[in-house]
Amino acid sequence: MELEQARDFVRRNSRAVVGTYRRDGRAQLTPVLTGVDDDGLLEISSREGTAKVRNLRRDPRVSLCVFTDRFFARWVQVDGSATILSLPEAMEPLVAYYRRVAGREHPDWDDYRRAMDRDRRCLIKVTIERAVGEPG
Repeated sequence: MELEQARDFVRRNSRAVVGTYRRDGRAQLTPVLTGVDDDGLLEISSREGTAKVRNLRRDPRVSLCVFTDRFFARWVQVDGSATILSLPEAMEPLVAYYRRVAGREHPDWDDYRRAMDRDRRCLIKVTIERAVGEPG
């Protein structure tokens, strides 16, 4: 599958399961919302203290299975490598992520920014290296 075809699918479908590698090599899986930034990187908002962030800081390999709202329908798996953008640098990219994934403006951006600080949010950026699936 062409990588741009996978990006187009993710732009239309934000539900995914992300897989990272635990220290013992087994998979750690988490449901997430994902989007595509202006540079074509997949992005996921997370809290700094989560297992996926700890795993990615140690081993940047990552996979996502992205699917439609119907679940048993079209899907795409992407494999790639991740970088993590932490606060304070992550704040404006987190705002842009919200706009892309929610498809709208937040009703109170000051409240959103406070929540990002309080939750110690970061932004995971994924460079797609391979994609397979049934994007339809």
